[in-house]
Amino acid sequence: MSSLHRFLFEGLPVRGALVRLTDAWTEVLARRAQGGAHPPYAPAVRDLLGELTAAACLMQANIKFNGSLVLQVHGDGPVRLAVAEVGSDLSLRATATVTGDIDPGVGFADLVNRNNQGRCAITLDPRDRLPGQQAYQGVVPLFGDRGERLDRVSLVLQHYMLQSEQLDTCLVLAADAEVAAGLLVQRLPVQGAGNLESERLRQAQEDAIGRDEDYRRIALLASSLQRDELLRLDADTLLRRLFWQEDVRRFDPVTGPQGPRFRCRCSRERVGRMIVGLGRSEAQDILGERGVVEVGCDFCGLQYRFDAIDVERLFTPPGDAPPANQPVH
Repeated sequence: MSSLHRFLFEGLPVRGALVRLTDAWTEVLARRAQGGAHPPYAPAVRDLLGELTAAACLMQANIKFNGSLVLQVHGDGPVRLAVAEVGSDLSLRATATVTGDIDPGVGFADLVNRNNQGRCAITLDPRDRLPGQQAYQGVVPLFGDRGERLDRVSLVLQHYMLQSEQLDTCLVLAADAEVAAGLLVQRLPVQGAGNLESERLRQAQEDAIGRDEDYRRIALLASSLQRDELLRLDADTLLRRLFWQEDVRRFDPVTGPQGPRFRCRCSRERVGRMIVGLGRSEAQDILGERGVVEVGCDFCGLQYRFDAIDVERLFTPPGDAPPANQPVH
């Protein structure tokens, strides 16, 4: 089963996490084909989306946040959008929008940043929003400080963590048709989480970037991890091989009903609200052309169908709505 492993390096300001998505990831890919509305992802797109999903799991596991973390890449290449969403309970879903053909062996930059106009957005969407509360979103380009195109998801996210959180971060990501996996190693904040309000402590964070020798040593070990090792080795073997000389304190793995797992948040009610957002006139136009309003979920493949009576009920005040269609016996 899919699993998440957290660990610390005893006596050092370094933490880490390892995620292996197996059944959760293959469920994402299987749902892509549900209903026959979408072709399977090309291998390059599949691997990109798998890496994004593993990264979203690691980032969600690293924060204490009651809500969803949404990781999006908005591209200017054939991949127009790639989205991975992970809830605070580690339930996840992911999808990608592709236009045109994908050349074999195409790299990350050419998939999403062909003209250096792509961007990455990280959104924290609270589960129980207070009145007027908005989701937090950070957006970064898909290029480095010198305008160079970044050629891996991991480099984009490392750059984001350095710029937005002033934290040294090492990410190793990999995915194929069976597994999406990631390893994260991060320098801990100088004086713990929540201490970045003051200018003095913020400056201390910035001054610590790249200076901690313990973090640099451990990050060098982590970055030596090869793609096949990350995809094929179990967590115990992988962590032992990488950090056999370090004093690693591991926490109980999170798996099963509490671990990473596929779950879509779509519903007929949400789709109905979307149709209402289109407006009565446009909904009627679709009915006139097709006889039914049909909406498919890009995440799970479910198809929602609304006939003329269903649509009329959406636009009728609850007290005036006709009774719902009853099954014929």
